[in-house]
Amino acid sequence: MINAMKKNTKNILIASGVAAAVAVCAGAVHHVIAKSLMTVAMDRKAPRAVNKTKDKIMGSPELVNIISQLTDTAKALEQSDHERVTLTSFDETPLVGHWFVPENPQRVIVAMHGWRSTWAQDFGVIANFWLQNGCCVLFAEQRGQGESGGEYMGFGLLERFDCMEWIKWVNERTEGKLPIYPAGLSMGASTVLMTAADEHPESVRGIMADAAFTSPHAIWKHVVQNNLHIPYVLYSGVASNMCHKKIQMRSTDYSCPEALKGSKVPILFIHGTDDKFVPVTHTYENYKACTSKKRLLVVPGADHCLSYLVDRESYEKATLDFWKENDTFSDKEQESRSE
Repeated sequence: MINAMKKNTKNILIASGVAAAVAVCAGAVHHVIAKSLMTVAMDRKAPRAVNKTKDKIMGSPELVNIISQLTDTAKALEQSDHERVTLTSFDETPLVGHWFVPENPQRVIVAMHGWRSTWAQDFGVIANFWLQNGCCVLFAEQRGQGESGGEYMGFGLLERFDCMEWIKWVNERTEGKLPIYPAGLSMGASTVLMTAADEHPESVRGIMADAAFTSPHAIWKHVVQNNLHIPYVLYSGVASNMCHKKIQMRSTDYSCPEALKGSKVPILFIHGTDDKFVPVTHTYENYKACTSKKRLLVVPGADHCLSYLVDRESYEKATLDFWKENDTFSDKEQESRSE
């Protein structure tokens, strides 16, 4: 009897040891996968595999092909007459921007591009529309990308502070005399929405957000589960801790809906119904949370950030209407500006 108990105990200990070893191995594997995912998401220097798997990450091979075809408009914008400008952000990160001024300035756009993209790639197609309609444009280069400093991208968590610095810069450059509209695509859209509750200068008349996600946590979860087909629940905790290690903020520390609940300026939300990278449901959630004056344009059949290409007429009308509605300063504001 005693020998049998000893044998059973030994078997239980062996089994427990095996289980513990398996758990340790599984934990190590999860850590490695999470580290790889966070490197792809946040590090300036992307693994080579990113380019090979970009269609899977974005959920659409067709989208990657269309984006690659926008190089002509990007080159044309880069080669257009403009001023290269710099500033230092709140954490001493050097930032680079590109300042365009039309003949008869009516307003200013502060344009924030998306994840692993460029200012010219994201806005090359729409730049002429903005400039021909009297918009000065400050095309920012997001931190961790292009010529701007920083080793990591913050998915809006840090970029929102950079955006506020650019708003301050253009407000001073134009002496507060022109309406200002922060505008963004994808991660850039989330960036500008995350400033919605901040103390903007009176000259900020509205925000324009095309294909914004709600939060870093939400977009990572969607991409990992739906596009890469990996159960995100296994990695979310590790991913959030790694995010904190890189930028001193966790992926759940702030979100667009949180900012929009305290929104102080009008918002124009735009999204395509066929977006597989950032589902249109993210914009619905952002729109619902917004407590300020708001407009919504949903473009049937448009993939990620392609709403302007799919339905240019509706996009331009919504934008022009938004400007017309918000450009004009109140009598009180006019008085304070003339003092």
